[in-house]
Amino acid sequence: MGTLLAAVCGLLVAGGLVATVVGWRSPPVESGPRRRWNDFTLSRRFGGRRLAAAAGWVAAGVVAASVTGWPVLAVLAPVLGIGLPLLLGEPAQRDLDLLQALDRWVRTLAAILPTGRSIPDAIRFSLRQAPEVLAAPLALLVERLDDRWTVQQALTGLADDLDSADADAVIAALALAAERGGTGAHATLLALADSIQERLKALREIETERARPRIVVRQVSMISLVVLAGALLFGGGFFEPYGTGIGQVILAVLVAAYLASLLALRRIATARPRQRILRGPS
Repeated sequence: MGTLLAAVCGLLVAGGLVATVVGWRSPPVESGPRRRWNDFTLSRRFGGRRLAAAAGWVAAGVVAASVTGWPVLAVLAPVLGIGLPLLLGEPAQRDLDLLQALDRWVRTLAAILPTGRSIPDAIRFSLRQAPEVLAAPLALLVERLDDRWTVQQALTGLADDLDSADADAVIAALALAAERGGTGAHATLLALADSIQERLKALREIETERARPRIVVRQVSMISLVVLAGALLFGGGFFEPYGTGIGQVILAVLVAAYLASLLALRRIATARPRQRILRGPS
């Protein structure tokens, strides 16, 4: 009875952790295109599959705790099942995806301008062919232009929506092209597209170098898990000390230290955000 109660407590703790993470990462309630953009991002990060997997790991932890008599497994199983894929998986390539989308958009604008359209009209027309990543921010940009914002103000608002140093460089050049107008804008956009390609090439090379330590850590982790699983199946006496109260505390501390080391490694391998150059008024 005591084991079952401890398992239920572990279930509640693990479920609370999952709910806390989801609530912490959820964006504030908004309206209009920006809300659709945030909803899309949230569904990508915490889709139904991930929530179902989290529930499955919580249930597995409860079953493991009930079978083995180790209450700590009710917490460790979901923590490891949810945490390891996040820590060992490939990080989201937001800057790379955003630059690729901006490259397509800028080339679309460059192709539209020779038809006689101005920069604002070209922006409105490009919305039909906007990349998925930029669809919602560009829809908001068009709304601002229709509300009689100047091109400079609307583009600065777009920079704030995207919140990326690389996007700032692109949008600043686009704002300069809009200010010049005429054939100069077309030439500026073509040069901007070439500059984006160079930045994309550099980013891909950087990400390739960063992926190497992640691959090594993933391989070492998988080997360690296989060895521990083999020891559990064929040498159960190895884990007997962890069946005591103090042993389970030590086990929890070791797992926490392992996850903390993976988190530290991930932080080291993650690029620090660069200083932005465009910011709208507060």
